[in-house]
Amino acid sequence: MKFQKILVPLVAMVIFLILWELLVWANGWPNYKMASPSDLWPAYARYGELFVIYGWQTLWRTVVGLLLAIVVGTLIGMVMGFSRVMRDALYPLLVGFNAVPKATVVPIVALMFVGAHDFNTVLIAFMISFFPIAVSVSIGLSTLEPEYRDILRSLGASNMTIFWKIALPKTLPEFFGALKVAVTLAFIGTNLMEIVSPHGRGLGALFDSGKTNSDYPLMFAVLIALAVLGIVLYYIVVALEQIFAGWAERSPN
Repeated sequence: MKFQKILVPLVAMVIFLILWELLVWANGWPNYKMASPSDLWPAYARYGELFVIYGWQTLWRTVVGLLLAIVVGTLIGMVMGFSRVMRDALYPLLVGFNAVPKATVVPIVALMFVGAHDFNTVLIAFMISFFPIAVSVSIGLSTLEPEYRDILRSLGASNMTIFWKIALPKTLPEFFGALKVAVTLAFIGTNLMEIVSPHGRGLGALFDSGKTNSDYPLMFAVLIALAVLGIVLYYIVVALEQIFAGWAERSPN
């Protein structure tokens, strides 16, 4: 079963690359219109060192922003989950904030914190990814059976004890589901800052360089590199889910 979980995604990716190559070949598209997978290898070979350096810069900022989103999103979700008043008060604010396109927020953040490139990038990654975590924790806690809560409170348990002993295990499946979404959103936030407000760092800067120099294979190579980083981080979350919430997975009949 574990071998199948590894093999099937790899086969799917290979099929995707083959279909991509065939599509470009069948339509006769030049690489400045649509680069094919075979056009990407020269770009990786030529700019390999930059991909490693910029890829690491993008990755660590994304991970830091995601970790902040986990902490803050969980805390906000706890407040909303344990208090109906706070849930009614905060939910519209969160929805309104999340509805604002983050591409419009990037220039504002860049002007507010001029020169703080790492901080700005981490902040945008956090801002774009904490919402699903907060909502999932809130829903998980608000749907907790009141009998459990009443029994624990009658025994003198605090809200924090109820959270750690009962609510947290119950919300883990929803939490990891939201975390899988937050991973991709964090990468979007990081690259928004790197591209919209360029500062010469990260894969977004490499993409912007390819756009400036009309190096379309490089631009597509950056997109694939971002996809690979996102997939790696996603499967790290999947592995953590198997460790901490594997009991919630249902085997098909």
